[in-house]
Amino acid sequence: MPKQPKTPQTTLSFAVTEVDPVSVFGTEDSLLRSIEAAHPQVSVLVRGNEISLSGSEADIYAAKKLIDEAIELSLRGVALQPADITRSARVIEQSQSPAQMLSQSILSSKGKSIRPKTVNQKNYVDAIDENTIVFGIGPAGTGKTYLAMAKAVQALQRKEVSRIILTRPAVEAGERLGFLPGTLTDKIDPYLRPLFDALHEMMDPDSVPKLMATGTIEVAPLAFMRGRTLNDSFIILDEAQNTTPEQMKMFLTRLGFNSKMVVTGDVTQIDLPNGNSGLKVATSILGKVDDMKFCVLDSSDVVRHSLVAKIVDAYAKFEQKAAVRKSGPNR
Repeated sequence: MPKQPKTPQTTLSFAVTEVDPVSVFGTEDSLLRSIEAAHPQVSVLVRGNEISLSGSEADIYAAKKLIDEAIELSLRGVALQPADITRSARVIEQSQSPAQMLSQSILSSKGKSIRPKTVNQKNYVDAIDENTIVFGIGPAGTGKTYLAMAKAVQALQRKEVSRIILTRPAVEAGERLGFLPGTLTDKIDPYLRPLFDALHEMMDPDSVPKLMATGTIEVAPLAFMRGRTLNDSFIILDEAQNTTPEQMKMFLTRLGFNSKMVVTGDVTQIDLPNGNSGLKVATSILGKVDDMKFCVLDSSDVVRHSLVAKIVDAYAKFEQKAAVRKSGPNR
């Protein structure tokens, strides 16, 4: 067989002058290694603020675009981490601009900017702005609850709503907690602790108890929502996969005037005894209702430790194989 002609190789050299090269290449070239990992077909050589890229014209163009976006992010004040470079490469593959997307700050808290970090997260945040009810569905670590909480705090600070209501079903995740001691607040605290943790990350911890005392922030089990109409509120239902269909209907019909609702959940982590999840039912019933948006996030949107995405994928593959074995061969 005739040999395939080699792709012509070329070299592109340029200087990084707009920002400190360290902000783009990283301390001890940590960011540069992420750039090389994103484009393994390109040879990268750095000397001072000069960088040379060698490879095919198409590969060099892609690598240069990633570096240009890293420079733009640095100019916009984003302190880049290796994970930001990896995410930026994925964003570019989806014909989006990382600089425009990753610099979109929702809140600044304790010197840290809270912002979407993937295309799906950006679409999710935009959906919250554009719709009255939004469902964020995806595995652990995709930021579905955290970003919803940031939007709620933002809406409160801008006086778009007068209160935040955070709720989740009190369903045990595999353990038997038994009869917990203390007051009602003490008993429900284990179920609501993740919501408190997110609140304290985004607001002055000293102000949270005061806002709760005045009713500006309410954190309560889902059962406490029955019979209410929630006006002028930003309402988040977390762990919605553990609602029954009746609970989900009850919750959604609490919506009042000048309010937004965000429903978050992971349909792969249903802890209900019969597995009949209100989140699954709502997905099939409400998919075409106006002013309501379903946003799906996946393992590529995980923004925790890189191992979390691998764990999510491994479990998804295992459960898929188990489902195939359970269904048996086609007859």
